Amino acid sequence: MQIKNRSTVAGIFFGYFIMGLVDIVGISANYVKADFSLSDSVSSFLPLIAFISFAFLAVPSGMLMNRIGRKNSVLASFIITLIALLIPITGYTFPAMLTTFALVGIGNTVMQTSINPLLADVVPENKLTSSLTLGQFFRSVSSAIGPILVTTIMLLTGNWKNTFPIYAVITVIGILWLYKSPVTERNTDDTQKSSYLSILQLLKNRHILILFLALFAFVGIDVGLNVYVPDFLQTRCGLPLQQAGLGSSLYFTARIIGSLIGAVLLLRYRSENIYLYTMATGVIIFIIMMLFPQLYIALTSIFIIGLVCANVFSILLSLALQYRPDKANEISGLMIMAVSGGAIIPLLIGIINDLTGGSAGMYVLLICLLSLLASAIYLCKFKSLPKN
Repeated sequence: MQIKNRSTVAGIFFGYFIMGLVDIVGISANYVKADFSLSDSVSSFLPLIAFISFAFLAVPSGMLMNRIGRKNSVLASFIITLIALLIPITGYTFPAMLTTFALVGIGNTVMQTSINPLLADVVPENKLTSSLTLGQFFRSVSSAIGPILVTTIMLLTGNWKNTFPIYAVITVIGILWLYKSPVTERNTDDTQKSSYLSILQLLKNRHILILFLALFAFVGIDVGLNVYVPDFLQTRCGLPLQQAGLGSSLYFTARIIGSLIGAVLLLRYRSENIYLYTMATGVIIFIIMMLFPQLYIALTSIFIIGLVCANVFSILLSLALQYRPDKANEISGLMIMAVSGGAIIPLLIGIINDLTGGSAGMYVLLICLLSLLASAIYLCKFKSLPKN
């Protein structure tokens, strides 16, 4: 299968850029927390609301994709995201922001469920992992720009919420681009009638279960760092919010670099091996960051952790999709359901931070990293998954 329409592929990659808009939840949660004088545990409900939809709507999104197709599902997700971005423009209240975060989460759930199988329709199978990694590169670019853009808008206009009209225009461009792009979708067995229960039964497979739990832990790490790196830099290193907020951009900038490196490495080496080495590095660096609170150590550690986390999502997802390509839609919905880790784990961090009065909740992320390392060891030990 060869790439027939580069404009179509580019339009899908632009969709990954729009996907990264969900990560504005991290820096936005810090500003909303300050604007409405919220506690850590209350403010942690913002990412909870944004990401909890992955737990309940990812599998139905896979079923919806069976009905209306992958491209139409992505377009629907763009429209939901656009509506979410328009709400803060009409009025800035706490209930309005809760609604915005909820709709961003719903849109992102449908988007992540459908855009990965859609990409698989337009790239060769032997380049899927590398292409998914490149898609994550564009998402990381968007994620990295978010905190910088919010800070810049805040300095220039005095109102961080002026970021939302810019993102709304970007989303409109994405809608028009993909709508005009021709896509021939690959037929799968998913066209047969499936139920929520039948999709969940895929977790009886040991490999799918391990990949699902690993993805749950990884997204918890990703969102947890995005939300709490600014708070960590404030409490441990004494930085003000506007400067500490750029810590999230540092993390995502590292992910951009790591995605580019990974797109090359994944063409040459087994993804399981890359996964193992990066997770072992991540565990060591995170321990160093927690033991030594100096600013330069914290910033260096955040950057390195961003590098090693850059390719985890695409590796786990591609291993799942390639394990059962005949169930691509259903497995995509199931795996994206694991993105709900981005709701649960930050909530745990916020509760622990409130109870301890510090940043002890960050140790939850260390536990998640250790679980990823354990899953990497398992996947390297059992080579029964297809080679990429």
